Amino acid sequence: MPQQKATPASHVLDRVLVLEMVRVTEAAAIAASKLIGRGDEKAADAAAVEAMRRAFDGLYIDGTVVIGEGERDEAPMLYIGEKVGGAPDKGPKIDIALDPLEGTTITAKAGPNALAVLAAAEEGCLLNAPDVYMDKLAVGPGYPEGVIDLDRSVRENVEAVAAAKGVAADEIIVCVLDRPRHAELIAELREIGCGIQLIPDGDVAGVIATTDPDTTIDMYMGSGGAPEGVLAAAALRCVGGQFNGRLLFRNEDERARARKWGIEDLNRVYKLEDLAKGDCIFAATGVTDGSLLEGVKRLKGGRMTTESVVMRASSGTVRWVRGEHRLD
Repeated sequence: MPQQKATPASHVLDRVLVLEMVRVTEAAAIAASKLIGRGDEKAADAAAVEAMRRAFDGLYIDGTVVIGEGERDEAPMLYIGEKVGGAPDKGPKIDIALDPLEGTTITAKAGPNALAVLAAAEEGCLLNAPDVYMDKLAVGPGYPEGVIDLDRSVRENVEAVAAAKGVAADEIIVCVLDRPRHAELIAELREIGCGIQLIPDGDVAGVIATTDPDTTIDMYMGSGGAPEGVLAAAALRCVGGQFNGRLLFRNEDERARARKWGIEDLNRVYKLEDLAKGDCIFAATGVTDGSLLEGVKRLKGGRMTTESVVMRASSGTVRWVRGEHRLD
C-alpha cells in the first residue's frame, strides 16, 4: 500500500474555511452588542466569551487557545491552554489567539472601536504572550524594512518614518492610547509637532489603523496589553506593515509568569514574525462603530447587521464581510 504524503505545514489552514472564522467573531459581537451602553463590563465580556466558545464548537479543528481570557484558574472559559473546536485529536491542529471583546469598557459606555477579534495559525506559530504590558511601535505597509526600531528615541522613529514618506516630521500622525502613563510620550510628540490621534481603548484597532490610508494615521506608539500585540501582529502579517514589541514588567510576579510561558529573554524586542509567523488568519467583527468596522446594528423585525474583516497571510487576501442576521 503506497504511503500517503504528509500534508505540508503551510497547507494546514487550507482545511479551515477562512470565512468560518468570521462566524466566530460575528457570534461574539452580536452577543456583546446586547450590552452596549449598559454599564456592565463583566456581563458584556462574559456574553462574548460564551458565544465565541459555542461558535468554535462548530468548527472542524483541534484548536488550542494560546492567548485567551487569562490562565485556567483565573478564567471560567477560553483560558490559555483550553482546547476548542469540534474535532479534538482529528481536525487540523490550530493555535488561536482571541479577545472575544476587545474594549469591554468601550462597550459598557457605548464608545467607539469595540471589536470581537481572533487570530488563528499553525501550531506553534503564535507567541504565547503572558498577560503583561507591551511597549508597541507600528507602521503600515510600504516602508523600507527597519524603518522603526524600539531601541531608537521617539523623535528618531518619527523622523525616520517622515523621511521614508517624504514629508516633514510634523506632518506625521501618531495613534496613542489615552492613558496617564503616556503623558511623557504625548508631550514629546507635541514637541516634534506631530498630530496625535488619542483613543480611549482598543489598541488592536489602533495598530491596524496604520494600514488604512483613510485613517491618515502613520504610526502607533505606546504600551498596551501584550496579548493584543500578538493579535495586531497577526493582522499586520496579513496586510503588511512593521511592528516592534517589548514586554514590560511591573514586578517579579509578572516576570515569573513570562518565564512560565517559556520566555527567557525578558528584554527582547519582538518583530512581526516573532509574534505571528507562518500562515495565519485574522478576523474581527465590529461591536460598536469605529475606524476599522461598523458596529452591530439592531433593526426592526429582529434583524441585525454586522461588519467584519478577515485576512490571510499566505494569500494576502482581505475580505470585508457584511452580514444580516435574524434574531433567532
